[in-house]
Amino acid sequence: MILSFWPTSYFLITLELTGCIIHYWMFRLFFVLGFTFFFSGCVKSPAPEKIRPNILFIAVDDLRTELGIYNSDVKSPNLDSLARAGSYFTHHYVQVPTCGASRHALLTGMRPSKPIHLSNQAIEKEISEKPEQAIPETFIHKFRREGYHTAGIGKISHSADGLVYGYEEPVSNKRELPHSWDELLFDPGKWETGWNAFFAYASGENRQSLKKQVKPYEKGYVDDDGYPDGLTTKLALTKLRELKNKEEPFFMGVGYFKPHLPFNAPKKYWDLYDSDRIPLAPYPKIPEDIHLKSLHGSGEFNQYALGEEKASLSEAVSDAYAKKLRHAYWASISYIDAQIGRLWKELKTLGLDKNTIIVVWGDHGWHLGDQRVWGKHTLFENALKSTLIVKSPYLDHKNQKVDQILETVDIYPTLMELCDLKMDYAIDGESFAHTMESIQKSSDGVAYGYFKNGITLRTDAYRLTQYYREEEPTLELYDHTLDPWESRNIAKDNADIIQELVPILEEGNTGLYDF
Repeated sequence: MILSFWPTSYFLITLELTGCIIHYWMFRLFFVLGFTFFFSGCVKSPAPEKIRPNILFIAVDDLRTELGIYNSDVKSPNLDSLARAGSYFTHHYVQVPTCGASRHALLTGMRPSKPIHLSNQAIEKEISEKPEQAIPETFIHKFRREGYHTAGIGKISHSADGLVYGYEEPVSNKRELPHSWDELLFDPGKWETGWNAFFAYASGENRQSLKKQVKPYEKGYVDDDGYPDGLTTKLALTKLRELKNKEEPFFMGVGYFKPHLPFNAPKKYWDLYDSDRIPLAPYPKIPEDIHLKSLHGSGEFNQYALGEEKASLSEAVSDAYAKKLRHAYWASISYIDAQIGRLWKELKTLGLDKNTIIVVWGDHGWHLGDQRVWGKHTLFENALKSTLIVKSPYLDHKNQKVDQILETVDIYPTLMELCDLKMDYAIDGESFAHTMESIQKSSDGVAYGYFKNGITLRTDAYRLTQYYREEEPTLELYDHTLDPWESRNIAKDNADIIQELVPILEEGNTGLYDF
């Protein structure tokens, strides 16, 4: 009733004022939204923090390119599958064809520049004794400085367990890499020390304890954990489960002993093969027109005193024995393939495969009767070419076969690039990250190798080796387009090719042979 006394004009005025108020607030709302929208294109929002990948680095002793993925009849399903999920490299060459020196080059990204760099003591003499310096001692040390948790299991540097002591000495607490590892782990099992485990036989004895009165192979009636590499896998699996719960990224190195001598593996891996059907070396003779000093008499192999035959340059072992030895080497590879398969499976079970870069690296090749040699320690293709596989969850590189020539020293800068880590110091290696997504092959890559007072240069088509010795010939040239087995030195008939390649070879002389 009271409202009836208010004139109609009052309500009209009130509605108009109310409308103005609504229009005013709507204007302010649209103004603020428009202002925000306009300037949001001018001011960049903070980018989300990039997740740093983990690294699982697997070093395999004496693993030449003897896998199924490399067109071998070796049964290596896990490594083949890993290669098909990422990139595998058909022309990867180590710097030095011996364990410690090759690993020194890997870890530092540097080619040999003085004689100690050709020795198995390279890491002990060049790294173990030094205090921490501005330049990281290894790429593992670099990862640690960048906030990675670093864990080493097995043989990553030269020592079997990362500690400095002799084959028959008590275990020390001195690390080969004093600044690289947050954790250094190893389970020697019943063999008690790392070096005993390195030369282990299934009984619990080793080459040292048996005074070398052993065979260079063994068919073990044990399961995978009956040899040290199986224990290494168990330890690595446990550590992966722990690392999953850490906030910081991890670098985990896992070093396997086989297929290093003695070629010992559980029986089930021997049973994968028929010795009679295993092929012999494609070229088991001494190459033409070389001096025997370019090769060696298989001394490391002949230390295993109970071998049925001795190897020498003067006479090849019998075909039957050669097949047995190659059978043993293949069984050892299949054993390690199974261990790597266990690691990869656990990565996927834990969900770590989505953020972990996997690298599998062989520390050098091995002559399996090739050029009449059993062992490494030459500047021939068989001793210098080794397995390299890289699987990154951040690259589109499934089943990427990379034929470009690469060196071990290139692994260091490649890992830095893949993890977006900057280096303010120089090394010899160059990143090959781009090759894993590009299908174009470059023919300008070269690789340098060093040993036996010589330097070798590998190009797309040739291998040229220069020996600094009195014995002739001091130059060896092999044409890999016609002679992939390096059976004939053609240097004396190809002066023009020598003249073209020698300046490139000399670029690789980093002061090692300054006489």
